[in-house]
Amino acid sequence: MTMEKPGGRKIVVDGDACPVKKEIAAVARSFGVPVLMVSSFDHVLQAEEGVAVVQVDRGADSADLYIANHISAGDIVITQDYGLAALALGKRCRVLSNRGQEYEDSKMDFMLEGRHARAVERRRGHYSKGPKAITAEEKILFQHKLTKLLTLLQENVQL
Repeated sequence: MTMEKPGGRKIVVDGDACPVKKEIAAVARSFGVPVLMVSSFDHVLQAEEGVAVVQVDRGADSADLYIANHISAGDIVITQDYGLAALALGKRCRVLSNRGQEYEDSKMDFMLEGRHARAVERRRGHYSKGPKAITAEEKILFQHKLTKLLTLLQENVQL
């Protein structure tokens, strides 16, 4: 599937548990940047203007692997998965969480170590609560962060 735009940048979304799909589509449309939403067959996503949808097997890492194999330097990846974020950073992508946090190489080792520690605790039977539901204010903050990132990238391309 090609979604290339002059300059090659696209937004690729780990869509299974992404609560800001509408916000991503709206911001991307305003910048003319194509969006690729990737999710498993368990989640029904609808393609719309500027937004293509790819559905993959139900396997635990199917969406992540698809995304990792279809991103290029300069793309923007939106995910809350630290492993996918690390892969995307390694391919010179910009990576945002669903709450607008930009992932950085300098913090990735710490984040992955924390993920591993939590997985060890779960195997021991100790479960923690998941993240709180995203609020309307957090969705607006996400939109601002994505807009700011796209503006910055657009300005850097034109220099």
